[in-house]
Amino acid sequence: MTETNQYKQEPDEDEIDLLALAKTVWNNRKKVISITLIFMVLGLFVAILSPKEFTASSAFIPQTAESGKAGGSLSGLASLAGINLGGISGGSEIPPALYPKFVGSVPFKKALLEAEISLPGSGEKVSYRQYFTEIYSPGVLALFKEYTVGLPGKIIKAIKGGDEGSFLPSEGGELLSVSQEEFELFKILDNQLAVTPNDKEGFVSISFVMPDPIMAAQMAKYAETLLQKEVIAYKIQNAREQLKYTEIQFEEKKTEFEKIQSRLANFRDRNQNIVSASVNNELQRLEAEYNFAFSIYTELAKQLEQAKLQVSKDTPIFSVIQPVTIPTEKSAPKRPLILVIFTILGFILGLGSVFGAEFLKGVKEQWKETEGKV
Repeated sequence: MTETNQYKQEPDEDEIDLLALAKTVWNNRKKVISITLIFMVLGLFVAILSPKEFTASSAFIPQTAESGKAGGSLSGLASLAGINLGGISGGSEIPPALYPKFVGSVPFKKALLEAEISLPGSGEKVSYRQYFTEIYSPGVLALFKEYTVGLPGKIIKAIKGGDEGSFLPSEGGELLSVSQEEFELFKILDNQLAVTPNDKEGFVSISFVMPDPIMAAQMAKYAETLLQKEVIAYKIQNAREQLKYTEIQFEEKKTEFEKIQSRLANFRDRNQNIVSASVNNELQRLEAEYNFAFSIYTELAKQLEQAKLQVSKDTPIFSVIQPVTIPTEKSAPKRPLILVIFTILGFILGLGSVFGAEFLKGVKEQWKETEGKV
């Protein structure tokens, strides 16, 4: 019976504890409501003062000719010109997961800084760099954050000195200089530009956030075009180098062939009516030299066409499934969500302050009791 009574008393004790907590909250309801209202007002100010943002996006599918299909179709066409494509092998495909690497490179970001955008209202063309260094105003909330939360960072930067540029290695072995101004703009770009590859479906999405819808669409389109150019340049780099080398060799052998052709023609013109062994020997020598040069010239001509076909084969084609459009609605700030978050946060902090005060009050009472016993 004793154990049964003990188990029956536990729910009563828990119920009394809940009632005590509810009573504590009710007695301090004005404090909880006041803190909640303060955070509601704060959230309202944050929602109103947060600058508007518009997001423009696009989606495209990178496509390249498959080795089997492309080789079969091109071989059929090239065989008519006497060109053998058996030795051509396409370069490896660039997976969509690597596209963010292109966007994160320093040369890509430097190119984006020079993109031209239209100012809202006037339509005047300025560069992205000029807009964010000379024209754009971040707003009251951003300035407040910069000189409160970000004040220690500004002080540290002023002490260290932020005018020196950092240097990064480029592909050509040279060093790329990044100034402090560019470094700050790069951080803004990182928050505005997003490239999201979809490995399962095989498409790539790109989006850009700006304070104006037209500027957002312009920057998204510029970033999309620049990204596609970077991918194409990387994909056909080997084939283009081979084409360049073949063109140089072809021009050299073409000049050589034309010189030998002229020498042979002049020799024949000068010795039309002369019959002698020495003349025949010289003629045979020139003809042999001509035939050898002609065979090299025609072979290089075939290789040149083969290299051109390889460049065309390796060049990716981008099928746009969602073109860039001017956004009609802002993407941020989400004012109702901000207000709800601040209200919930205020309510939680209000409850925390009440329970915290009660906890400290209990600790003080226990401390006094302990001192009294001593």
